[in-house]
Amino acid sequence: MIVRRIIGRLSLLALLGGWPATQAMAQQVPVPRDTSFTVHSAFAKALKTNPGISIARPAAPATIEARLNQTYCTLGSRALQLDVFYPKARRKRGYPAVLFIHGGGWRSGDRSQHVAMAQQLAARGYVTATAEYRLSTEALYPAAVHDLKAAIRWLRANATAYHIDTAKVAVWGFSAGGQLAALLGTTNGDPQLEGTACHTRYSSRVQAIVDVDGTLAFIHPESGEGDDRKGTSAATYWFGAPKTEKPELWLQAGALSHVTAQTPPILFLNSSVARMHAGRDDMRRQLDAFHIYHETHAFPDAPHPFPLFNPWFDPTLDYTAAFLKRVFN
Repeated sequence: MIVRRIIGRLSLLALLGGWPATQAMAQQVPVPRDTSFTVHSAFAKALKTNPGISIARPAAPATIEARLNQTYCTLGSRALQLDVFYPKARRKRGYPAVLFIHGGGWRSGDRSQHVAMAQQLAARGYVTATAEYRLSTEALYPAAVHDLKAAIRWLRANATAYHIDTAKVAVWGFSAGGQLAALLGTTNGDPQLEGTACHTRYSSRVQAIVDVDGTLAFIHPESGEGDDRKGTSAATYWFGAPKTEKPELWLQAGALSHVTAQTPPILFLNSSVARMHAGRDDMRRQLDAFHIYHETHAFPDAPHPFPLFNPWFDPTLDYTAAFLKRVFN
């Protein structure tokens, strides 16, 4: 209860316009984590309507190595960290890299939730990293975008150590992470969202996007984000204001607003919950107009957190690997 009260007060400060001082403080002291979204809480909820599911816990492949708790950017005394997984075998041309971004409504969740997927993909010939980023309890939009672009720059800065092919970098995200992955990829080179901290000599551009049930547009007929009638929504907390007060931020954060001829290829993997991929079909039409390669695979009976569970973990991995092989080879 005490943690939730502290989180609520921080969020209230943001909504009342007192965030800048709070954000500066958040860079100096730890912020209590919102643990409302975890693998186990999501599993308990999904199990009610999907009794045959199980949490995906494949063994770590023997062919990969790991370096954990690597600091990719420091803001004041706040160290942002990621975990890296990579093949033991070395090859001269290097491996494509994939940054994994967790979900949790931009205020919960953690990078451990996609370690299993990152490990399995690493065994197929990729350098993978699962990154943390500042959540809305600590810093408002676009801080998370700045953080994750810094994580991509870190991968390039450390390309020699991990044998990364810097011309082949992808982002993979689930839910809020999917939204962030799509936004990162569609804003390649956009100075408004680049951020100014950490490894700025390196590029944050990505060459492929995997959006797993992440919204593509916040202000859209299909979107359920920002409905505050029963309480402040996760997106409202993240933006620090309702969509009626700061529509420019809500529009900017949607990847649908940024599609151009330079947008990278994208893979959409979706559950049965349509509002979680709001704007997807409009985005596919835009991609078609620019002749940009994209794929869509849906699991009609799957709950929203499907990539965390069997029987959907393996096909999610297979679709991801096949897509990346196609666009990077």
